[in-house]
Amino acid sequence: MEPLVSIIIPAYNAEESIAQAIQSAVAQTWPRKEIIVVNDGSTDRTAQVVRRFAQRGVFIASTENQGQSAAINHGFQLSQGEYVQELDADDILAPDKIQRQMAALQQVNSRRVLVSSPWAPFFYRTSRARFIQNSLCQDLSPVEWLLRKMAENLHMQPATWLASREVLEAAGPWNTGLHYDQDGEYFARVLLASEGVRFVSGTGVYYRVSTSNRVSYIGNSDKKKDSLLLSIKLHIQYLRSMEESERVREACVTYLQNWYWAFYPDRPDIVAEVQTLATQFRGRLEPPSLGWKYAWLRKMVGRKAARWTQTSFADFKLSCIRQFDKTMYKLEVPRRGATLSVDEL
Repeated sequence: MEPLVSIIIPAYNAEESIAQAIQSAVAQTWPRKEIIVVNDGSTDRTAQVVRRFAQRGVFIASTENQGQSAAINHGFQLSQGEYVQELDADDILAPDKIQRQMAALQQVNSRRVLVSSPWAPFFYRTSRARFIQNSLCQDLSPVEWLLRKMAENLHMQPATWLASREVLEAAGPWNTGLHYDQDGEYFARVLLASEGVRFVSGTGVYYRVSTSNRVSYIGNSDKKKDSLLLSIKLHIQYLRSMEESERVREACVTYLQNWYWAFYPDRPDIVAEVQTLATQFRGRLEPPSLGWKYAWLRKMVGRKAARWTQTSFADFKLSCIRQFDKTMYKLEVPRRGATLSVDEL
């Protein structure tokens, strides 16, 4: 008998998008699967939308609002699968994603191997999505994968992963104390518990780009900045536990520099701490520069105002593109029911 795969979908106020996410889970060509939606205290119609799929084997568990990490942990406790697929409530799996990844796992014959796949950002129209290819899109050892992520400022969207229960139990639960980059920290631990990563091309995940209220948006939240600092320190700890070398030290400095903008200059306490960390690796962090379009504003209104202008314009531009894509999506009614294509891969 084929192994059971558990698809866990944490959901909070996701009435607009969760039906597509569930449909993509139901449509998986892998025959043995269970789909668990954890309704994390939603105040909209998320629960009503999910219940429409009850006859298609979708189970819903409702909890008080405790955050995404707690919702995923709860779903994992309820699940029975030998392998686990996490799927955010606004993302979409290609139909053969799990089947192709399970085929790759069966070839290596090890429950300690992780599998990943490409991912494509989109707003509303998956037909316009283009799958990202970078140096993580290949078979890699745990240390090589994490080093490339930190040195090259890369990441892998959470739903790209498929992991065995054995590896996930060894990694431990999601950290409910983190409010930013909780997925990055979690899958770094999963990597440590694994034997390596097998990359499966030809399929993938569609990652919906949302507005500034998304979990991954930092803004001026001190809570998220504190969480980011902790995640950064844990990433460094995990990488150094696997290898202590000059290239690791250089990767750590680069990683700190890549995230320096999130703290500078509004959080001088964190700025001082990350600068001290960089010094321990024989590096020094440089103040993040403004884009050339906004650098001139600094002399007139100050760095803080210039940075706010740069960020606000970027958010406005993203919002306009998203609204245009939503309008075009609504006009493409005949194509909505079509099977998702991964021809772009």
